[in-house]
Formats: sequence, structure tokens, C-alpha cells
Amino acid sequence: MLLPAAVLALWELAGYLGLISPTLLPRPTDIFLSFLDLLTGGNLLYHFQVSLLRAIGGFVIGGLLGLLFGLVVGFSSKAEETIDPTMQMLRTIPTLAVIPLFILWFGFGEASKLLLIAKGAFFPLYVNTFLGIRSVDVKLFEVAKVLEFSKWKQIKNLILPSALPNILLGIRLSLGAAWLALVAAELMGSSEGIGYLITDARQFSQTTVVFVGIIIFAVFGKASDSFVRLFERRLLKWRDSYKG
Repeated sequence: MLLPAAVLALWELAGYLGLISPTLLPRPTDIFLSFLDLLTGGNLLYHFQVSLLRAIGGFVIGGLLGLLFGLVVGFSSKAEETIDPTMQMLRTIPTLAVIPLFILWFGFGEASKLLLIAKGAFFPLYVNTFLGIRSVDVKLFEVAKVLEFSKWKQIKNLILPSALPNILLGIRLSLGAAWLALVAAELMGSSEGIGYLITDARQFSQTTVVFVGIIIFAVFGKASDSFVRLFERRLLKWRDSYKG
């Protein structure tokens, strides 16, 4: 907390001394007061709930599909030759570039927003699951042959535990991508959600409200990342790696 606290203190001091324009960069105390106003007014909790459900729904859809495709391509060289080149091509298409297409296909409803978030969440988990499986040390398979492991036992006791660090990293990156795609999704003619709140505040030059929305995304994005890291520490206790 030391670095954020120091930044906030310097920011507040610069605003108090009039070194920065309150319209361009309002003081943290003004942002906090705006947050309290939105909270007591009841709108903020509603918009946050809408955004949270969208992010979770899109992450679940995209994450599960990314995990499934990553497992299929990771375990099969034929599937890699068939599927992976197309996936890598689709991965390089920016999320913002497909917004007009999603609007034409699915309209301005929830389906287009959920699928846009799912697209953002799909590829980090797909790539990391695939790489995790392909990064398993070949020498371990030689040991598995000596121990006469069956195919299922190799997958359960050897491949998946070895790939788990990459899979968990993919989940963290997918959650972050889901939050990023959520903002783009809520710019698609949305009338609710934190992204809509930011857009609406921008039109009326309410900079404090814009910062409230940005900080909410930052805080809950960090909270979701920390939640996955908690699972990492519990599930990867066996791993003996450099910790800095």
C-alpha cells in the first residue's frame, strides 16, 4: 500500500496547491466525495452489479472454451496443425475492430456484450493451457514408462500438474482481459454498467465520476487477480521455484 498511498498524497498536495487543473485531474478527496454521492444515490451499486455479472458471464464462456481448446490442441499434434494456425490469426484481431461486426450480428443487447468479453477471455487461457501441456519435461514421460503409468495416469499425475502453473497464469490473464473487454463492450450503446457511467460522465465533463469508474475497474481487477493468486499459492505448494 506504500506506493499508492504516496501517489495519492502527492496528487492531493498538488491539487491543493493549484498545480494541476481540477477539471483535468481532480483531487482524490473530490473523487472520494463523488464516490460517496454515487453510492448513496443508489446508482453506483446497480451499475457495478450489471458490469460484474457481464464480466463473470463473459469470462466463464470464454475461459471454459479457451481451456477446452487449449487441452485439445495441447494433447493432439493433429489438432494443433488444424486449429492452432486459425486461432493465432484470430488472436491478433483487436477487440475494438470486431465491435461493428458484433453489433451487426447480435445487435446492442446483452449477447453481443457477453460474446465480446468472452473473446477477450478466450485467448490468454487457450494459449497458456496449450503451452503448459507442451512444456512438460520429456524426461518425466520416461519415468512414467518405467512406472508403467497408463495414459489416464500420465494425464492426471504428470501432465496436468505440470501444466497447472501455466493454466493458472492463463486464468489470471483471462480475468484481466475480461475486465478490459468489459469497457469496450459497455461502449456499444449500453445504458447501464460502469462503462456507461464513465461515458455518460465524460459527456458532461464530470471528471470525478470518470475517475470513480476507473478506480472501481482497477480495484476489482486487482481483487480478482489476488483471488486467483491465492489459489496459486495453495495448489502449487509443491513447486520449488525462485521467489525473488
